[in-house]
Amino acid sequence: MTKTVFIVDDSDTNLMAAKTALEGAYKTLALPSAAKMFKLLEKITPDLILLDLDMPEMDGFQAMSNLKADEKLKPIPVIFLTAKHDAESEIQGFEMGALDFINKPFSAPVLIKRIETHIETDRLIKESQQAVRDMHNATISVIADVVENRDKGTGGHIERTQAYLEILVKELLRTGTYSNEILNWDMTLLLPSAQLHDVGKINISDLILNKPEKLTEEEFAIIKQHCASGERIIDEIINRTKDDGFLRHAKKFAGYHHEKWDGTGYPRGLSGEGIPLEGRIMAIADVYDALVSERPYKKPFTHEQAVEIIKKDSGTHFDPKIVEVFLNAAEDFLAERMLHV
Repeated sequence: MTKTVFIVDDSDTNLMAAKTALEGAYKTLALPSAAKMFKLLEKITPDLILLDLDMPEMDGFQAMSNLKADEKLKPIPVIFLTAKHDAESEIQGFEMGALDFINKPFSAPVLIKRIETHIETDRLIKESQQAVRDMHNATISVIADVVENRDKGTGGHIERTQAYLEILVKELLRTGTYSNEILNWDMTLLLPSAQLHDVGKINISDLILNKPEKLTEEEFAIIKQHCASGERIIDEIINRTKDDGFLRHAKKFAGYHHEKWDGTGYPRGLSGEGIPLEGRIMAIADVYDALVSERPYKKPFTHEQAVEIIKKDSGTHFDPKIVEVFLNAAEDFLAERMLHV
């Protein structure tokens, strides 16, 4: 597939020269300013940006800073085009994340070769990153399966809560609720890591975990330990792999999904926004699934009953803002639930 290159330069001569040089090899879009570039980036994500350093209003350094501050735009490879030949500018550019500098006036063959090299390097890096993500996700799935296979009374809970979580996150973004924080999350890590929210149950005795009757107070106290236990397990994985990136969300899902908005939850008794957002979102997905699912000690509630219970517990058990989002997406929850009936 033909790669797309943005050429950003305030000089029509330079734009035409670069566009002509790349014609036939790449799909090129010539833009006379950084402002025009950012407008187009709302619709198109290029494979590489050729960015002029010296432009009025917003120069290349400022444009680069804005690119790197945006999680969506940050990965786009950038090569600076410049008539400058000073080391300070090059050092600053590389420190900001530029891949290369190409001096103007440029040679067409050199320009094509530089772009070809960097696009191929970027492809190899992304393939390597995807392989690592696939390995991480496979590891998470295996651990989650082990946990769920021990808990006979909650079959399919992990798969369903992951689906409910995805619905909630999408609706939070659509409505702009906590979007500043969520936009900084890597969704390729977030959703798979939700599978580990109950990983601490691996340390709970089968006699308690699969007891067909309602638990005693002492037994429930043991069950409640699964949150702290889950955090410890995930910490151990992080320490052994030296990589907390793919488990940073999992740790919060595991440790905080039973905290309550009013501070009466466990294991820490946190309240309000002192509870990490991952825990506040998972709380609703987790409780909804528990309510509408059959357990050895109870019949399932209807979808409508579950919605009313969560609505009633807004401001006590649940974050009121997230409850509002849940109510907006309630029909999507029902549709997802019907897929698993």
